[in-house]
Amino acid sequence: MFTGIVEELGAVTGVQQQDGGCRLTISGPKVVADAKHGDSIAVNGVCLTVVDLTGDEFSVDVVEETLRRSALKHVSVGDRVNLERAMALGERLGGHIVQGHVDGTAVVRATEPSGLTRFELPSRLSRYLVEKGSITVDGVSLTVVEAGDAEFSVALIPATKELTTLGFREPGDEVNIEVDVLAKHLERLAQPLLGGPDRGSGGVSEDNGGVGEAR
Repeated sequence: MFTGIVEELGAVTGVQQQDGGCRLTISGPKVVADAKHGDSIAVNGVCLTVVDLTGDEFSVDVVEETLRRSALKHVSVGDRVNLERAMALGERLGGHIVQGHVDGTAVVRATEPSGLTRFELPSRLSRYLVEKGSITVDGVSLTVVEAGDAEFSVALIPATKELTTLGFREPGDEVNIEVDVLAKHLERLAQPLLGGPDRGSGGVSEDNGGVGEAR
């Protein structure tokens, strides 16, 4: 479980192709400081499992399904990535409840000097967004400014632009999206009352084979 408050901007130092996926090696001195084999670290919002530790670097295995359904498929050596360790019990929940189970991707449509940033996303995900609700973009907990049928916008404060990858995203870039898990649960629970098919968004995780955990 995560909060969407990025702890560190890491750097990809290695991409090793493997059968059914790849292994990423990432430099992140802060998140590695107390990490051990098997720990969970969110990389651009995708919950991944540490499989190796060397100095200030850690390695994670990313399965093919995660690459297919997240923006990690575009990552290459030298890229910066948002890093967050799993939340510890008793800590303040500064953002919102984030699982690291990415539901899909969105594309940056426009950025403004004011910090307002617009994204295009699949309509299957837009139904979970509401004005002033929570959204996770590349692992960053943000508040929705506007929610449309296939787009949404957020306002990035200077600190967010400085300390996360969102500060150098440009129109056309693909980002990972995780919608509010509470909205998905409410939809599922309401289906018997509202009628119609169960349209769970099917995010990937270690447990369900979807996008969030490529362990």
